[in-house]
Amino acid sequence: MSFPFAVVVFDLDGTLANTAMDLADALNHMLVRLSREPVPASRVIEMVGRGMRNLVERGLGATGPATPELIEQALPIFLEYYEPHIADKSRPYEGAEAALDLLRERGAKLAICTNKPEGLSRKLLAAFGWTERFASVFGGDTLAVRKPDAAPLREAIRQAGGGAAVLVGDSITDVRTAHAAGLPCLAVTWGFRDRPVEALGAAALIERFDQLVPALEKLSAEWNRSADRSGRDRLA
Repeated sequence: MSFPFAVVVFDLDGTLANTAMDLADALNHMLVRLSREPVPASRVIEMVGRGMRNLVERGLGATGPATPELIEQALPIFLEYYEPHIADKSRPYEGAEAALDLLRERGAKLAICTNKPEGLSRKLLAAFGWTERFASVFGGDTLAVRKPDAAPLREAIRQAGGGAAVLVGDSITDVRTAHAAGLPCLAVTWGFRDRPVEALGAAALIERFDQLVPALEKLSAEWNRSADRSGRDRLA
């Protein structure tokens, strides 16, 4: 049976994998090295989603000045610690692997579109044994622009084979990226965000990964009906 979305694109941190503790450890290692106070993981979660430089900047800003010069000094400290410890505590969310396998069985191509650097994204996927699951992987540095710009999402879909597509994410960045590309976004109720999930404006929500496939099937039907109505309205 064919799946209504030819390509299902996933955000990585906070959507497929809980990477909070490894990110927090790297950020706090950096802060201590710079004689700053560490920050709790619960605050780090609110800083994730706009790339590593932004995370470093926000971590510095939470503990004191964050000048451009200090950010340039701090970023290598963060990355040098994070890369070898990228999967010390990070794990896929419960049910994620089974949902990915089911989508592939149904004929969907899978892709990653994240603001994590591409090399680190691929390293994390390899640590999970997920390298072969994804037809394309786009990170925050793959192109000259990153989410919420639509270009990385569109290219991830194109390289995965194209066709009807959806983005699955956890944050306002993901929703804005999908909207910029003219695509629906399904949001997970777990993950990393700076506002309630109900405030994201996603087209659909799921609370568990075993809800993903039926939710996407329902979303496709609703999205197509909405597109049909919009087309009729324009012609009226």
